[in-house]
Amino acid sequence: MNKTEALDILVAQANRGELVFSTNVATTLKIQKALDDPDCSVDTASKLVLNEPLLSARVVAIANSAVYSRMGNDVSNVKAAISRLGFRTLRSVVASLVVRQLAGASKDPAIRGMINKLWEHSAQVAALAQVLSRRITKLDPDTAMFAGIVHEVGGFYLLSRAEEFPSLLDRDDLTAQPAPNDLPSFTDTVIDRESAEAVIGRAVLKNLQLPQPVVDAVEALWYGLRAMPPESLGDTLLLANELASTPSPLDTRTDTETSRYTSEIDFVVGDGTLSSILDESVEEFKTLAAALMT
Repeated sequence: MNKTEALDILVAQANRGELVFSTNVATTLKIQKALDDPDCSVDTASKLVLNEPLLSARVVAIANSAVYSRMGNDVSNVKAAISRLGFRTLRSVVASLVVRQLAGASKDPAIRGMINKLWEHSAQVAALAQVLSRRITKLDPDTAMFAGIVHEVGGFYLLSRAEEFPSLLDRDDLTAQPAPNDLPSFTDTVIDRESAEAVIGRAVLKNLQLPQPVVDAVEALWYGLRAMPPESLGDTLLLANELASTPSPLDTRTDTETSRYTSEIDFVVGDGTLSSILDESVEEFKTLAAALMT
């Protein structure tokens, strides 16, 4: 089966809502749902997070990153970390675990390598989006980080099915034509030839019941509409995606093309420039990205 045939099958399944998730994803989603309860206390949240060792480590690491450690000394336990971060940031951290779990645990080293690279890319985009929203677009940094974390849900899902459909690893055009009987997709407007990642990503976003502003920002990323300097959450996400030093392994551009394009991005904002702001925020970016990768 070639790549186009494999994508056609996955797109058709996505449009029917037939998504295959691991049991770990279902468990983590329960934590996310519990955190959405307005009556959820810090004590309750701490107990939930402690049930997931990876999540616990990530929460503490982010609380001690340069972005948040300005609030005081390093914290050494989950409860103190949650108190420092707040529930909005905590939901983003939980989302990071959900997204990472979407790909499952493949035994194939090639697939594992792509999953790890895609997560490194996602962590960088999330950290950059947080910095850009705080320093340039003046949007909510937690929402921007959340959008960066989930922007590759379609890619992670594709990699989760790569053992079943090995041709998905072929580096070529990711565009697939959805079968007419499977339309419409999850938006009112149906595009004649839509990327498979967008169709599948939209289905995953719908299943995860993510906030609409985040969904809209990811949609903007798929269709490449961006203002310079950035204004909206979608603009912020697009710019962060372009500035990430680790490209998505699903990006069909060559590393040379990507490097040449990103090196040319700069603009004046306020009394400074994009490059100067990024230079000033490099420590915050590095520690937050590393914490998300924990």
